[in-house]
Amino acid sequence: MDDRVAVRRARRLLSARDLSGCDHRLALDSGVVPDTLASAESSPEKGVVALTAEPSAEDPSVTRRKEAATAHRETVAEMLEGLHSDQPGAVVRVAGSNGGDRVAATMAACAADVAWIWNASLPADPDAGIRGGSELLVRVADGYVPVIVVNHRVTVPAPPAKKAAPGSGDTPAAPPVTSPLWSWSPTPDPTRAVRRHRRDLLRLAHLTRLLAHAGVGSTTGLGGSIGLDADCIVVHDLTETLAGYDDLLTRRGAIAAGELTTGPSRVGECRTCPWWVRCEPELTATRDVSLVVNGSQVDALRTVGVLTIDDLAAFDGPVPSDWPGRADLADAVTSARAWLAGVPLIRRIEEPVVARADVEVDVDMESYGEDGAYLWGTLLTDRTDPAREVLYRPFVTWDPLPTDDEARSFAEFWAWLMDERAAAHEAGHTFAAYCYSQAAENRWLLGSARRFAGRPGVPAIGEIEQFIGSPEWVDVYEAVGTNFVCPHGKGLKKIAPVAGFSWRDPEAGGEASMDWYRVAVGRDDPAGPDPTDSAEGQRARLLRYNEDDVWATKVLREWIDTAAKDAIPHRSAL
Repeated sequence: MDDRVAVRRARRLLSARDLSGCDHRLALDSGVVPDTLASAESSPEKGVVALTAEPSAEDPSVTRRKEAATAHRETVAEMLEGLHSDQPGAVVRVAGSNGGDRVAATMAACAADVAWIWNASLPADPDAGIRGGSELLVRVADGYVPVIVVNHRVTVPAPPAKKAAPGSGDTPAAPPVTSPLWSWSPTPDPTRAVRRHRRDLLRLAHLTRLLAHAGVGSTTGLGGSIGLDADCIVVHDLTETLAGYDDLLTRRGAIAAGELTTGPSRVGECRTCPWWVRCEPELTATRDVSLVVNGSQVDALRTVGVLTIDDLAAFDGPVPSDWPGRADLADAVTSARAWLAGVPLIRRIEEPVVARADVEVDVDMESYGEDGAYLWGTLLTDRTDPAREVLYRPFVTWDPLPTDDEARSFAEFWAWLMDERAAAHEAGHTFAAYCYSQAAENRWLLGSARRFAGRPGVPAIGEIEQFIGSPEWVDVYEAVGTNFVCPHGKGLKKIAPVAGFSWRDPEAGGEASMDWYRVAVGRDDPAGPDPTDSAEGQRARLLRYNEDDVWATKVLREWIDTAAKDAIPHRSAL
């Protein structure tokens, strides 16, 4: 922003992490942002808004991801050593007490033409302003290519090939290229589809530049990634990424040096950013438009001079030329007006609606990272029989994930759900199962059926697909979006309290449940001697949290169908 004066510092060496993500976070990490926002508007009494110079502690979810990534890298390292155990010296692990020692050890391994160099540290390039290291360097004919190990999936099974229509001229897309883990042998692989992550490609381009600077890089322009499944190396052609790398590096380097001024803007990264403690007060003080709209909507509004929530609330101009196609500008304006009025929800339509049935089951799933889904919680409401108790039923495994016992709990959940569905149909009643934001449940329904195919009681993928594609699988999250404009987001923890629901545990949340789970299955020790801190206590806590989630979904959808019309103002009233 124009009212900020950037603080100039010595140029820092950028890592691959510094090349992506929020511009302002990079500036804050680099110490080139002043500690006050000079703005009489923001604080009429003092003329400035004092801003903290210190970030908050690392978000626990970030810590967990780092720990999981470290464990995954070690698993891959041991696997590679095992694959090459009959080739002494083929795999070398770089070690050293400091960065200089590790760089020297890496360069010595390169000079010795070691085939696989693990935990490589590369010489920094002060002229380019970059530094970094790679989990793996693989020797090829003319040097080394970088291979990174990441804790997310980089491939999925390829979908069935579509035949081109006769005479269409369509050419089938070339299959991705992979290599086995025991050798660098790039080969087209039609059995897989690749998930490309921009951050991974930028890191590989970054490492390619560092290898060239060190004089040991290959000229092939290739790099590789080993993902969560660790069953192949995905081979990436970095030509396109390298073409834009230098311009990106120049821009990010200028930000880190204080030569380009940045300002805060709310983005997805803010949820776990340690600088949010600083940026949120600044954004609130300036009533920044990013507090009520997201992503490319913010950029489109700023290009037409809509910088604040007040600007947006009063906006009656044409739709900006670069406004994202799926977004509704009227919703954005309504969100701004609701924010100013302090209204949590606004009705889009006169009569809110949500699908109802004679027999209703609310479903909520709990997973642990990428390891599996350990709990399927259900709450059955039989509207045809008031005497039938509304009962919470969990289907759970407490064996640490990943575990084959997950197949049992999943199969038992599915069998119970389908039995209740069949019983409703046989009695001539309608049936519906509800979840909140079906993407997560659908992912693990399909993923569990795929991973445990053939196990007792595990349904075929086609059976899952048929059910989740039917009107009997209802996403209450989508119903909320259909009926309401939500200026503060549509998360269950934000919307259910408007309907009068509250969680029994004040710390309830997806991130907190990860910590509870680790104790519940014995991965972590209890926090203290209190019985509620024990493994059994944390299991009870997880079940209580899951039960509250299914109750929240039930309360919310019933409220939409009954009291919401009178409780929530229509957009025309703002």
